[in-house]
Amino acid sequence: MSTYPLNITIKAINRIKKLLIIKKNLQLKLRIYITGGGCSGFQYGFELEKFIKNDDIHIVQSGIEIIIDPISFQYLNGGKIDYIENLAGSKFIVINPNAQTTCGCGLSFSI
Repeated sequence: MSTYPLNITIKAINRIKKLLIIKKNLQLKLRIYITGGGCSGFQYGFELEKFIKNDDIHIVQSGIEIIIDPISFQYLNGGKIDYIENLAGSKFIVINPNAQTTCGCGLSFSI
């Protein structure tokens, strides 16, 4: 059992570290958020940001920083972030135990 409210796989951690090196800014944080949209109602978003907002949830795991706004966090709590590479491309994915349905692409979900 993990002590983190959101788990990040080794593949995802390594990809985030590589992105920080590419951006030449090791101080960037990965923001994970949820917006309305996609074929199932909600979709995940990922962005690199410099600053933490006052109400953000801040997670540090294996040297990388994740920030999540409180509304998105309530839907992501207990989930896992992974990074996959296959013939279709590469992307971060969310394994979300709170989602009742997900679309085939894995980018949108419903609660």
